[in-house]
Amino acid sequence: MRTVADIASFVSSRPDMMRLLTTLEGERLPDAWIGAGFIRNAVWDWLSGRADDAPANDVDAIYVDAGDLRPATDLAIETRLRQLCPGVPWQVTNQARMQVRNADTPCRDAAEAISRWPETATAIAARSVRGRVEILAPFGVDDLAGLIVRPTPAFATRRDVCRRRLRQKQWRSRWPELTLRDMD
Repeated sequence: MRTVADIASFVSSRPDMMRLLTTLEGERLPDAWIGAGFIRNAVWDWLSGRADDAPANDVDAIYVDAGDLRPATDLAIETRLRQLCPGVPWQVTNQARMQVRNADTPCRDAAEAISRWPETATAIAARSVRGRVEILAPFGVDDLAGLIVRPTPAFATRRDVCRRRLRQKQWRSRWPELTLRDMD
């Protein structure tokens, strides 16, 4: 697994992942994707030879709608998705609202929003377009495929956040083969 096409093929081959992607597609949200741990965890588990049928435990659905920045909208979407896919821990966030929360400049689209996520291997998302998987990876997939944890440029001066996430999420326990880069 070395390319964006490889990641797309991997996701396409997993009915559990495709079900969630097509469910989100059915919501018809602007620039909607599922990313972060949804992709990262599945790929790292597969690369590490862990159970292939591990349930999705980190389903971060994002979209970009500058016309509706109300948190209640995200909660309503989350509620619908949980009704459609019971037991799935959906977390829905309008990335256009994150600029306000993070005192950042507005993002134009999901690609720009994802580029502001903490680690390069986390800054990846997928979506279904008429049943075909598309991958969004602003920093490519080399770190994801290489089991490398490295801050994105947005977090280059906030490496402490990446180190804290590494500890809190216990990534080294789950994937001891991870390599840390630029984390000092």
